[in-house]
Amino acid sequence: MSGDEGEPLRVLAGKSHECVGKRRFRVVAHALAAVAGSQTSRIEIGTAVVPTHSRHPLYAAQQALTTQAACGGRFALGLGPSHKLVIENMLGMSYDKPVRHIRDYLSILGPLSRNEPVRYRGEDYSANLALTAKGAPPFGIVVAALGPQMLKATAELADGTLTWCTGPITLAEYTIPTINAAADSADRPTPRVIAALPVCVTDDFEAAKSRAAKVFEIYCSLPSYRAMLDREGAAGPEDIAITGTADEVVERIGRLAEIGVTDFAGSQTVTLMIRFCFPPTTVSPAKMTTVLSFVTASIDVTYRGSGAAMPSPLR
Repeated sequence: MSGDEGEPLRVLAGKSHECVGKRRFRVVAHALAAVAGSQTSRIEIGTAVVPTHSRHPLYAAQQALTTQAACGGRFALGLGPSHKLVIENMLGMSYDKPVRHIRDYLSILGPLSRNEPVRYRGEDYSANLALTAKGAPPFGIVVAALGPQMLKATAELADGTLTWCTGPITLAEYTIPTINAAADSADRPTPRVIAALPVCVTDDFEAAKSRAAKVFEIYCSLPSYRAMLDREGAAGPEDIAITGTADEVVERIGRLAEIGVTDFAGSQTVTLMIRFCFPPTTVSPAKMTTVLSFVTASIDVTYRGSGAAMPSPLR
């Protein structure tokens, strides 16, 4: 995620395999990451996030190792159990005991991610096998962990967490202390904490907030995100969105490092927030380059107003 210049916060690129807000599935994240990796040389490419229920950890490891080889060792797998709405209503699978599900999943995926054989028998998943992926170094794993037990499992079995709808107060007072304490207890390295928040560069704060409330309305009804918003004292994602001038946005993203956030995630959702909430008359595409260095690593970002594609500042 960090470029050659060594920015204090790094950028996680990637598009979600699942789009809950529109209740439909989109592109395959690994394929998109492999393409992005073939066109870049410095940035880390990651997914945010791949649902676990739709594939056995063996196949998740195969996909990730293949993508890692295509990215030249710059790929990180972001995954999570998704939501009951998706797993039960859309896929017809059980969402019972998601923490147990993730523990079983990571107990198999972890060794495979390091090109190690695995022998594990769990209640949800079992495996007795090894993979051979020449040219693919180990890949990192981050989990969309929000609740305390999910954060504990992540600290013990993965490399960090990727949050969404989690504001700076909650990150500082709950998320980061919880996952760090669990890692210390398990004698594990300090985990990565990748924070994703809506972003809008604008001088019309109220208009941006109004748009954000509409664009991200679905997240208020998903229990795991609702719990994080309630902890923050936020009515919705619009209350924790990073909005303001280009300089103000860069400053607020930089402040996340001060509370222990290790990375800032520029996901598809964040990119869409820029595209749909960016007033075309206030900030030029050239000035957006500085912000996009922190916010998104998308290959092409459309500047609404001119209709032109602005080259990514990150390669």
